[in-house]
Amino acid sequence: MTKALAQVGPDPELMAQLRKRWLVLIEIAVWGDIRSDKLGLLGKLRKRFLDLGERLKSLEADRTWIPRQRERLKNLLGSCLSLRDALLLAERTAQDLTGGTDLETLGQNLIILHTLVVTDLQKQENTWAQALAAINKSGLSEDDEE
Repeated sequence: MTKALAQVGPDPELMAQLRKRWLVLIEIAVWGDIRSDKLGLLGKLRKRFLDLGERLKSLEADRTWIPRQRERLKNLLGSCLSLRDALLLAERTAQDLTGGTDLETLGQNLIILHTLVVTDLQKQENTWAQALAAINKSGLSEDDEE
């Protein structure tokens, strides 16, 4: 059971929803009408959104190259943590935006993305964490994990 979880990774439908929201955010950050009174904030926001996209890609990455089940799960959970951190940084940066016709759309999509991460992705994380705990509790040697 846990081996299949580690190979499959996040739900493809959830990843599609996360990607869709990220694409809206990055499009607004690059082409949209958003403003800030702080010099350099828009460039910083674009970088934060790019980093967020990299974390999403990392989450979706194939982990079959990792030989041990335990390590696959740890890598997957680490990717989730990195995604959360990148999302938090992006949200904090976006709080300093002060105007523009696309500001509300950006905010709504950030909220939706945040909700997907803390609800749907969190459920999957809990499953992966339980699988990892079961491996650790069973005390299997690494040779037995395969």
